[in-house]
Amino acid sequence: MGTTIKEQLSSPRGILNFLIKYNTIFIFVLLVIFSAIISDVFFTSVNLSNLLKQVSGIGIISIGMLLVILTGGIDLSVGSMVALLAVTFAILVNVVILPVAILLTVMVGFALGSVAGYLVAYQKMAPFIATLALMTVARGLGFIYAKGSPITFKTPGGEFMSNFANNSTLGIPNIAIVFFLIVGIASVMLRYNVFGRLIIAMGSNEEASRLSGIKVNKYKFLVYAISGSLAAIAAVIVASRTNLGSPNMGMAWELDAIAAVVIGGASLNGGRGTAINTLMGVLILGLIGNILNLLNVPSYPQQVVKGAIIIFAVLLQKFEKK
Repeated sequence: MGTTIKEQLSSPRGILNFLIKYNTIFIFVLLVIFSAIISDVFFTSVNLSNLLKQVSGIGIISIGMLLVILTGGIDLSVGSMVALLAVTFAILVNVVILPVAILLTVMVGFALGSVAGYLVAYQKMAPFIATLALMTVARGLGFIYAKGSPITFKTPGGEFMSNFANNSTLGIPNIAIVFFLIVGIASVMLRYNVFGRLIIAMGSNEEASRLSGIKVNKYKFLVYAISGSLAAIAAVIVASRTNLGSPNMGMAWELDAIAAVVIGGASLNGGRGTAINTLMGVLILGLIGNILNLLNVPSYPQQVVKGAIIIFAVLLQKFEKK
């Protein structure tokens, strides 16, 4: 492998190809270096802990988004589902014991994702339309169930989750550990498990997969259901961080999740992408926000920067293909 890298770096064209191939890693490293230069508080434990806490919720739904995008689909409903499921969890944690509240919230997330999966896989509805409709419905239901106001945790179970979400283990925020575990599971699944290989194959060539005997509709249905379940986990930890469930949570998170997946090198046409690269994409987005916050840049210009980086990432993918 060392010889191969040496050969790749033996010419200007080889160096360029190497940089394009591993652009996500290079962007991440450059951002870390830049952050350390512009701010002496970047490498403090408080700042790094806050950074990991901020990206964990979006990171979890980004893994679900990755699975959907690998099949050539898209899920615009995850941000609104986070809001609805956060409200759901806040209601449940106040009336039932904590394990049941978490389980029921994940089941509701699975059911919501299944609706999108059914419409896309079995009713042949365009993913954009199906999930856009579900996005509107989920956000509306969140406001209806919450009656327009946040629902606060009022039980010992809610207090336990709040402590869990805001504390750390061995210096790593607990919710970041949950995120890293999900990334690890997804990475192993996509690399070594039949399910992961099949959804990648479907994204590469759906018709060929169908002719090969793969139950395309079944697996397409499942990735949306998994995405909904991961949105539920994200909702639980995000609601726990603030000790309440609000229908305003998860605003535009679907766009950040798509951005993280694309920045991580996944193709929106499907068939290409990894969980580790998506993790890098999530961290890059988090670093951009962190840098701009340290520089006291308002939130609106941050959206411009994120959009420019998405365009840059897509252009890099096209350049790499050429």
